[in-house]
Amino acid sequence: MFDEDEVIRVYVPPGWPAAVRPPGAPGWLKTATAFLLDCCPPEYRGYPVVLRHPVVLARFAKEFVTGQLAATRGNLAGLRPDLAGVVDTSTADAVASVLQQEEARLVRVARAVSLVEQALRDVRFVPKL
Repeated sequence: MFDEDEVIRVYVPPGWPAAVRPPGAPGWLKTATAFLLDCCPPEYRGYPVVLRHPVVLARFAKEFVTGQLAATRGNLAGLRPDLAGVVDTSTADAVASVLQQEEARLVRVARAVSLVEQALRDVRFVPKL
């Protein structure tokens, strides 16, 4: 029998976004939608159909973050040749460091978006031993 005071815990895997409540928790869809909107261009907030269907929003967020990651990696790959003779080596090194940090951040965001999308598609996460 279920006790109303009992806390139900849902496992979320590493990489689950801190701003998103676990699947099934009160308000989880609202927090998932807010997180996904933050991963998309601000114009997406103006499309009611996207707001009504979080799984569609998740797909859009996934594609957008993947595009940002590809652009960051491309920028990093072409950085030194493109800036040769334009900025000094220490500036190029500093810019490369910024791009590497951004790449790492986007990899984390891409994982978080993917996990939220899976949960929206009713995937239940199970801890691995």
